[in-house]
Amino acid sequence: MTLHPLLAQLLMPDRSAVIFALKGVISVALALFVAMYLQLDRPYWALVSAMFLQIRPESGLVTEKAVCQILGSVVGGAAGILILAFFMPYPLLALVCLTLWIGLNSAASSMVHNLNFIYAFAMSGMTAGLVVLLVMATSNLADSRAVFEIAQSRISEIAVGALCAMLVSQLLWPVTVKDSLRSHARAVINKTLEYLSLELDPDSTHEQRHQHADQILENLVALNDDSSAVAYEGPEGPGRSRAANLLCNKVMSLLAVTQIMGRFPRNHPDLVSPAFSKLLEDMRAHFIKIAEADNYEASYLEAQALRRALLEHRAAYENEAAIVIRLTHTAAELVADLAMVLRAYNALENRDQTLLKASRLKTHRDPLIGAINGFRTAVVFMIGAVVWLNTGSPAAIMLMIMPVVFSVMFARFSRVVLTSILRRLLLGVVVAIPLSLFFGLGLLSSSGGNFESLMLILAGPYFVALLAIANRKTLPYGLGLCIPFTLIVQPGNHMTFNMEVATSNALGLFVGISILYWVFKLITPPDSQLMQRRLLKATARDLVGIDDQRRPENWFNGRMGERLLRLANYDQESGNPSRTMTDLGFTGLNIGHMSIRLRRRIKNHRNTVVDGKLAEWQQVLADTYLMSARGDMNSRFREASAGLLGAIYDAKAPDAQTATIEGMFERMALTFERTARTFHQV
Repeated sequence: MTLHPLLAQLLMPDRSAVIFALKGVISVALALFVAMYLQLDRPYWALVSAMFLQIRPESGLVTEKAVCQILGSVVGGAAGILILAFFMPYPLLALVCLTLWIGLNSAASSMVHNLNFIYAFAMSGMTAGLVVLLVMATSNLADSRAVFEIAQSRISEIAVGALCAMLVSQLLWPVTVKDSLRSHARAVINKTLEYLSLELDPDSTHEQRHQHADQILENLVALNDDSSAVAYEGPEGPGRSRAANLLCNKVMSLLAVTQIMGRFPRNHPDLVSPAFSKLLEDMRAHFIKIAEADNYEASYLEAQALRRALLEHRAAYENEAAIVIRLTHTAAELVADLAMVLRAYNALENRDQTLLKASRLKTHRDPLIGAINGFRTAVVFMIGAVVWLNTGSPAAIMLMIMPVVFSVMFARFSRVVLTSILRRLLLGVVVAIPLSLFFGLGLLSSSGGNFESLMLILAGPYFVALLAIANRKTLPYGLGLCIPFTLIVQPGNHMTFNMEVATSNALGLFVGISILYWVFKLITPPDSQLMQRRLLKATARDLVGIDDQRRPENWFNGRMGERLLRLANYDQESGNPSRTMTDLGFTGLNIGHMSIRLRRRIKNHRNTVVDGKLAEWQQVLADTYLMSARGDMNSRFREASAGLLGAIYDAKAPDAQTATIEGMFERMALTFERTARTFHQV
């Protein structure tokens, strides 16, 4: 019989989960002890702060999240003070400004992908909300000094929890981001090598290739997200971060070039000569050997052997077509990128000072998604504000604050995943309410109320909740259990054990999370087709902007990484087996790289006329890309290509670099025509 994931995690936890839960309990205990020792006003916020840092326990990630949490709290506290400075006599205007601030933070969080940076925006909104609402709740006693003291208290409580969690993560059974990076990097390289082999395998299926491409993109984004946190792990951390960025960037180049090499023989078998067919077979055999190598040195030597084999194949060519010569050059560039990927992987463990610096993969920033997420979070807060204004209940503050934090944290997930997360979160809240009212407060009311008694009673529920957090599938259950449990019990120096207040807070939390669930159900992002078209238009804009970049390949790779993953996710959600939009995203990556390589080949032929023709050709390239996505042919592309080729040859006699340009233009034209036919049939 198969156990539910939550029961399996609690009844049969592995060693790492137990250690993680123990570290979490120690972090919470230390945060509570320090907060009570310093006589902070609400020590339980220090516990909440420490608990949120238990998501991803690697020391570098905990440190990065602690920094983000403290900075976000400081910015939020300053925003709360500023709102009250202008609008303390006007509560409604203060709430309107606070709603706008929370919506702005939610929208801004949609422009980043790293969860720690998203959490900084969540803390900024939450802290501002706490400052403004707590002051307004005691408006008869509030003055400028009280406002500052409340802001200082909230920031201090959150900072104490963050620093305690960071200290425990560094000193007790530390787990490093470096290990996670190497694991992600191994998965990326292995999947990439398998993908290279599949692309060159005439018997591979479209579904197999896409499954590998999807997994590569998912691991790339995870590797990219963690690369910023490894910089906090000692003096070699920044070097490992640069190596991870370079690896991600070069894998994007590999994906671009591999698509070119794989699509050509599948779609134009009549243009594949026997010599080029043999070259593709040798490449595939070498890729398999590289994947089977059990260490970096053997993999790197095999990559060098492949490079030599390609040179021998090229030297043996006789009367080959321009497009075949061009693709042979492309194969050599692929091997060079593969060697750089292997070196970058080695640098995650052993310092390599010769590696070049590369850009990180950039988050795709869509203002439409930001506006929707900001509006959705603002609606959640406004509903709570209306309840608070009509009831005046302090419990309504819980209804306003915690759902806002979860709204910001979960906004980046797809609708299907988000529904599952919120259901599990709500179930955790349902369990937390009776647990906190009857177990927590019931036992604590008969204890001495000192730190030792508090932790003796609270350690059990926290350990169970942290065991759930240790597993990705059960993480929402754990969050739904430990955060509401803490906010209902409110451990500290001066606990009241007031069952009426605790019940009211519990009801506020449950209603708030329920409202969050339904707001997310009712206010959804636009349909996937619109978002896919926006992604393609963003790609077309980047194609036009390539010539303005100092390092165009790194720039373009960085912008295409998450964009491709989003296209793949939309395709998966739609259930479209043809995966046409994902293919079109990879086509954009391909032609972008071919455009960049074109510039390298004509750098000695550029003059005013060539630059003018190149700018015109680049615009036609972007227009043709979008037209092909609508199923339309663009005859202007071949005309613009012929005009640019003529200008290049007029500027200077053809040489070894420019000899393959005609084949490059022909390859692009064939790609666009095939794409247009595909979408015309859809």
